[in-house]
Amino acid sequence: PDLEMKSITITVPIPARELSPNSRAHWRTKANAKRDARAVASWRAKFCLAEYAEGQPRWERASARVTFYWPDARRRDPDNAMASLKATWDGIADAGIVANDSGIWPERPHFGIDRMNPRVEITITQENDKDLARRALDSE
Repeated sequence: PDLEMKSITITVPIPARELSPNSRAHWRTKANAKRDARAVASWRAKFCLAEYAEGQPRWERASARVTFYWPDARRRDPDNAMASLKATWDGIADAGIVANDSGIWPERPHFGIDRMNPRVEITITQENDKDLARRALDSE
């Protein structure tokens, strides 16, 4: 039907500490961490796209469900966790899943624990005007 959505799931490493908005790292250290995170996200997104039957989607709008799997049970700040993914969103846009990273609207993040394999799983789902209208009606 018209409301059918398409999704792509990308798995990236937990962001480096230097990418936190609270980091006091030297600018060069931070720049290197951003470059690396962007490159990894782009490479992993391109790998996922290789399996996507229609090639590069270049969606205009997409929602994103983000799940952080931390190596321990310490409390984390959801806002800082999401802000540390800025370079990751840029890498995903570089890969061609969305036309521009401003078209990605992340949901509030989910947190889990995986001591053996800490990671971030990002599921990006295409949105169209009908999806947005339905969501607006559901929230009223």
